[in-house]
Amino acid sequence: MAETSEARMEKTIAALKDSFNAVRTGRASAAIFDKVRVDYYGTKSPLNQVATISVPEARTIIIQPFDKSLVGDIEKAIQVADLGLNPSNDGKVIRIAIPPLTAERRKELVKQAKATAENSRTAIRNIRRDGNDELKKLQKSGELTEDGLKQEEDKLQKVTDKFIAEINKIYEAKEKEILEG
Repeated sequence: MAETSEARMEKTIAALKDSFNAVRTGRASAAIFDKVRVDYYGTKSPLNQVATISVPEARTIIIQPFDKSLVGDIEKAIQVADLGLNPSNDGKVIRIAIPPLTAERRKELVKQAKATAENSRTAIRNIRRDGNDELKKLQKSGELTEDGLKQEEDKLQKVTDKFIAEINKIYEAKEKEILEG
């Protein structure tokens, strides 16, 4: 029982990391383009599959399309993604200067990150509740003894605590990254 709950909790952690990667900090990072999709011959393709994304300096990103004809489409996709970035192209590559974040914007991003982390904690607790409900059903049907139920609930609680602590650690690292940017 704890194994299936643990697998679901790991997916929650992965989703949290993905959503934090999309949060723009004051530094250039290729991860902020993970959700950008480019129209490539009628198919919406991830940006990193149609171009090379490099970070030569702390506040500069260069995107080099594999197919030069995609420069305009990539530029449009970045603008549509509403990342607050202004891409400029020279016909071959797209350059993006990452503007420094204002103190107000940093506070806003920290607030968003905190809400995302809290949603993940809630998801973890819901998984624990589902697991406990499942254990109680097993005990009612006679497949689990009273002591067995208590042991399994304790195991599930330990796993829950471990994942909550991991969420807190991930959030604190992201908060630090946003504030220092």
